[in-house]
Amino acid sequence: MKKHPIIFVGAGPGDPELITVKGKRAIEEADIVVYAGSLVAPEMLKWANPRAQKYDSSGMTLEETHRVLAQGYHNGHRVVRLHSGDPSLYGAVYEQMVKLAADDIPYEVVPGVSAVFAAAAKLKRELTVPEVSQTLIITRKAGRTPVPERESLASLAAHRTTIALYLSVANIDEVVNDLLTAYSPDTPVVVAYRVSWPDEQFVFGTLENIAQEVKKLGIRRQALILTGPAFSDTSKEKRSKLYDKKFSHGFRKSDLHL
Repeated sequence: MKKHPIIFVGAGPGDPELITVKGKRAIEEADIVVYAGSLVAPEMLKWANPRAQKYDSSGMTLEETHRVLAQGYHNGHRVVRLHSGDPSLYGAVYEQMVKLAADDIPYEVVPGVSAVFAAAAKLKRELTVPEVSQTLIITRKAGRTPVPERESLASLAAHRTTIALYLSVANIDEVVNDLLTAYSPDTPVVVAYRVSWPDEQFVFGTLENIAQEVKKLGIRRQALILTGPAFSDTSKEKRSKLYDKKFSHGFRKSDLHL
């Protein structure tokens, strides 16, 4: 009996069209799909063979999902583990890989579009603006899942660069207080709720008023917090060297060399 590796697929932020071609093909060929409940668009499950078995992992434990993956593998089925966003970010994927490796079950990963990049696309913003911010910090506020002390938000904020906070909007007051240790109160903030879903919403403000706006709208989950100098209007004045007529590189001579 031929056996197939488990395929972890990043479903993207929500919009079915933001999945990769490779990820969509994996779903279409799957005999079993284990998917992340409300975080994955239902339209994606329609791509699967009507005879494919589908399991919503939102009500399952790690051991239960592993049992489905392992049994599917040993029975020669093509198994897809469908995660929202990209599996490498806050997807609780490594613990699944550890169990598969312990049972000598091979697996592969198909990356997906993470919400931070989908949000930047919708906002028509570059997160790494020349001379403004060349670093993107992706992190979260400690909650039921702890964060190492060396990665406290206040210490990361000291870099005053672009920051994307996942899984933290429920603690918006604490987030703001930590960021204010390094950023000024007028620093722009965008809260992106359910990016690329039909009910997506963007809340604009500053560190001074964003908490109030978020609470007013009742947003407590499935939202990304984006802040930093890259979102200020002054960043529009900066240009990269790549297309500067005075800058030479391997594919173009500058005006100074003509």
